[in-house]
Amino acid sequence: MSGHSKWSTIKHQKGAADAKRGQLFTRLTKEIVIAAKSGGGDPDMNPRLRLAVQQARQNNMPLDNITRAIKRATGQSDDQADLEELVYEGFSPGGAAILVVAVTDNRNRASSEVRNVFDRNNGKMGQVGSVGWMFEQKGVITLQLSDEQTEEAELLAIEHGAEDISDDDATIEVRTTPENFEAVRKALEEAGMAPVSAEVTLVPTTQTGLDERAAEQTLKLLDRLEGLDDVQKVVTNADFPETVLDKYATAA
Repeated sequence: MSGHSKWSTIKHQKGAADAKRGQLFTRLTKEIVIAAKSGGGDPDMNPRLRLAVQQARQNNMPLDNITRAIKRATGQSDDQADLEELVYEGFSPGGAAILVVAVTDNRNRASSEVRNVFDRNNGKMGQVGSVGWMFEQKGVITLQLSDEQTEEAELLAIEHGAEDISDDDATIEVRTTPENFEAVRKALEEAGMAPVSAEVTLVPTTQTGLDERAAEQTLKLLDRLEGLDDVQKVVTNADFPETVLDKYATAA
């Protein structure tokens, strides 16, 4: 597994241990709103909304909160959702590509805060289209399994349409097309292999290797971008050295 995939796994593990549940619920709610606004309020007919609702339930969000968010997005409540999804592009120290996905009710605030973090952490904001072409939408499912389960999981994933599988010790990363994501995820879950994380997200088509100093600076930049209230998700094509990731994984 590359340093990029290992970073993604560490990030999800840290997120699972994150005590800031209020911020987590805010991000989950925003994803539900944007999904419902763009594809309708019926999860059965809207794959993005179905996944957003599933993630919210997995994180113990009350059903009333989920229903209220869908109604806000679809005009069924007095409290209308005035949110928009924005994507910012930029470069890390060392030149790795970064995409920042924000959901905000104030475009100027979001843009200013994202630019500020780039400027103060040795990064650089780019023009629209400067790095977006380096990423594509994929389903990404991460599992932590025993050696006995690994082969079964790989065969099951391939059978249901997985495009690529990589593994490192007990961690497996399965990639699918967005269309096959639900079938692969469901097959694994029904076989008793609950994912550590499962999402349709932007993944890099190429990777940029970083030396240790640039990698450490880039991880700090990514963390600070993800700490912004308007930011939903940050993705990069950085390939991090194992030594830096090991230190990052154990950091508080």
